[in-house]
Amino acid sequence: MSDNREYVEWSDAYSMNIKIIDDQHKGLLNFVNELFNHVTGNEWEEEEYFKEVIHKAVQYIKDHFQTEEKLMLATKFSGYEEHKKAHDEFTLIVIKSVKDFEAGKPLVLRKFAHYLKNWVLAHIAVQDVQYAAYFRKIATRKADGRLTITKEDLARIRNEGQ
Repeated sequence: MSDNREYVEWSDAYSMNIKIIDDQHKGLLNFVNELFNHVTGNEWEEEEYFKEVIHKAVQYIKDHFQTEEKLMLATKFSGYEEHKKAHDEFTLIVIKSVKDFEAGKPLVLRKFAHYLKNWVLAHIAVQDVQYAAYFRKIATRKADGRLTITKEDLARIRNEGQ
């Protein structure tokens, strides 16, 4: 096993204060950590692991992006188009990596894991934080302190847009 892993621990600094998004971000970081766990230096082992998990991971990423995008559309987030473009570009890069691998190109699991880690953390820190700030402005605070978007909030947003 390699001792040069780049694990990522969840931190409140990554929190969007949107439970479903935070839970999905934790899942993405767990996936990145699992990739680093399987960097062994044994090309065959790394490729077998990649074959086993990558399609499930791509679907998880797509589902996560759809969740974010639905929230953005429902709340009329003005940065939606730019955010969706970033999601689409990332998805295409990941899918291209998978197709290249399936076509016989060698996989460098450490490099792929490093790319995912950097992209996810940068995306959360730069783009997702913009949506989270918007969300905090429009959301209603529940009695337990959590923020939520109520039907009334959505109706108010729709009415303000008219």
